[in-house]
Amino acid sequence: MQSTQPTTQHQDLIGFIWSIADKLRGPYRPPQYRRVMLPLIVLRRLDCVLEPTKDAVLREKERLEAKGFEGQALEKALSKVAIGEDRSQPLYNTSKWTFQKLLGDTEGIASNLVNYINGFSPRARDIFEKFEFENEIQKLDENNRLFLIIKEFCKPEIDLSPGRLSSLAMGYVFEELVRKFNEQANEEAGDHFTPREVIRLMVNLMFCDEEDVFKPGIYKSIYDPTAGTGGMLSVSEEHIKRQNPDANLELFGQEYNPESYAICCSDLLIKDEPINNLVFGDTLGVKGARNRANNFVPHDGHADKQFHYMLANPPFGVEWKPEEDFVKEEAEEQGFNGRFGAGLPRINDGSLLFLQHMSSKMRPAPDEGGDGSKIAIVFNGSPLFTGDAGSGESNIRRWIIENDWLAAVVALPDQMFYNTGIYTYIWLVTNKKPEHRKGKVQLIDGSRHVQKMKKSLGNKRNELSEDDIAELVRLYSEFGHEATSQVKVENKLETRICSKIFDNREFGFLKMTVERPLRLNFQASPERIERLWQQRAFQNLATTKKRKDDKAAKADIKAGEALQQSILTVLGLLEGNTLYTARPAFLKVLTGALKAANLKLPAPVQKAILAALSEADPAAEVCCDRNGNPEPNSDLRDTEIVPLPKDIALPLPLGYDGETGHDDLLALVRDHCEAYLKAEVLPHVPDAWIDHSKTKVGYEIPLNRHFYVYQPPRPLHEIEADIKTLEADIVKMLGAIV
Repeated sequence: MQSTQPTTQHQDLIGFIWSIADKLRGPYRPPQYRRVMLPLIVLRRLDCVLEPTKDAVLREKERLEAKGFEGQALEKALSKVAIGEDRSQPLYNTSKWTFQKLLGDTEGIASNLVNYINGFSPRARDIFEKFEFENEIQKLDENNRLFLIIKEFCKPEIDLSPGRLSSLAMGYVFEELVRKFNEQANEEAGDHFTPREVIRLMVNLMFCDEEDVFKPGIYKSIYDPTAGTGGMLSVSEEHIKRQNPDANLELFGQEYNPESYAICCSDLLIKDEPINNLVFGDTLGVKGARNRANNFVPHDGHADKQFHYMLANPPFGVEWKPEEDFVKEEAEEQGFNGRFGAGLPRINDGSLLFLQHMSSKMRPAPDEGGDGSKIAIVFNGSPLFTGDAGSGESNIRRWIIENDWLAAVVALPDQMFYNTGIYTYIWLVTNKKPEHRKGKVQLIDGSRHVQKMKKSLGNKRNELSEDDIAELVRLYSEFGHEATSQVKVENKLETRICSKIFDNREFGFLKMTVERPLRLNFQASPERIERLWQQRAFQNLATTKKRKDDKAAKADIKAGEALQQSILTVLGLLEGNTLYTARPAFLKVLTGALKAANLKLPAPVQKAILAALSEADPAAEVCCDRNGNPEPNSDLRDTEIVPLPKDIALPLPLGYDGETGHDDLLALVRDHCEAYLKAEVLPHVPDAWIDHSKTKVGYEIPLNRHFYVYQPPRPLHEIEADIKTLEADIVKMLGAIV
């Protein structure tokens, strides 16, 4: 099977660049190499692009300035000379320097390099401001490393020109170098990029049943809210352009890491893509953000835009504490008019926030007169099932599924990502499902569609071959229930079911609370009376709130202690050997004793006495409230997970606050729940009942459960034979020692 990883040529280039980085050792520790190497790689690539036209640009600049050209007119004219007549994004350099020329002035190389960077067009200069590279130039020069490193970058082995190294190949180089740098710093590379073969799978799944995107001249927008180094945008564009060169594509993104943003910008700039569409900032939003340097945008940078296609790999299991205030405020004030109306996940994993964010940017669906949108997003396993019924995570899943937006979930193999070995999943979300997919969700088990890499890259030991990608796309496009694939299981080929189709309803469930009656016996024994001291209400009798008046406080405490003793005295006079199995009978005795002692106690203290003197007793009578209804025993309370009724229509009438429309929900499911109770619970506990006021709705996607294949244990005689063989071997080895 064909590998999807970089070629040997690319690996050689990466190795050569890494050997250059090793020359920084001393002034820089290995985790700090990236400060120098990444901006220099970008600078060298731009240098390779612009060097052939350098002299022509300088002559044209002199000529145009003599004629009074300035501003955008000058930028546009110089870009045409530097890159080509059809250039739309300004890219040029007006300094006299190139990498080769910098070597001609060893004494002034630091100031000349700064001058060279300042000679770039404004958006190119912004890239190096994000890198903060000027801070490193002086340090390199003072430590006699600047000339040495620039000289190494001028060697023929470092040909980074687009003609020699495509954007895709350049992406591989950046990704591997970032991974190696992060490995040195013990940081997570997963925040920066996704393996390219995973992106190709996402892109192929997204476009496999699309038709209009391949019509000549069509306009489509592509968006990545966690753009990283731009891998998803680049691969999507390449996929469409390869089949439709005349497509008019516009790329959009946002990235909060300045380093990744700069790398992505350089790629877009070289390809003449609009850099203004890539925003430097926090997609979710940060309230009162102080970091506004370098044009940092502390909110959604494309707030009023909608997109045709969206892809993302949000960070796995990363808390969203910095964004919490902004996100909560938007959720509370705007609800579904904002991005987070369905709910908020727990603070330690904000990945589902990005799915809500992307869903808010879908174009109107075809049945609303629009052309709709498609989303492909990578998650770990947590968003599939984390969160109880009614929680933020469950409500987000419910919102996606009940709106009939979830088309498929594809399980990927483990050890696919550079910084983690966990299993990951691609969610495909769209508001333009074809007719045969409406009301359905497809689950695909791609966990065994994998091949081992010849050489591991961090935690990445597995990869998707081109055949694996094609097979997973086939399973998705054919939309077959219980469709099979040939996969390897313990190095043997087996035919396994790898695709299943479910109704949307099958992912929903009701969580109903099952109560059992409270049964207590009562006894005024010395042991139980002693337990009264553990009751907070009884303890509080000898406390005071009069902190400032010491005399009054002491009087309160003394009166409380006297009352405590009076209560204990009354209880001690009760018949300690009598066991009451009915609460009303004991209450009659207790009330009479307190009245005889002229003690009128507040309700909390009376409850404390009953709690201390009672014990659970299944043989006792049921305790009832003043209306004669059985009181529930919280210790026996249980919950049951009940599938939604097969005939129920989605979306459910229940609001996402868990309260609005609850009565309407109960009207639909009460009989269903009672039937479940009768069939599954009452045969075991006949006195149980449902507290319908506590019924909740939940949604989960138990993908692994649906594809679980039972493996029977080995026969006992085989295990016994193996044990005897091992015993014989051990005896033989011991005999040799003796």
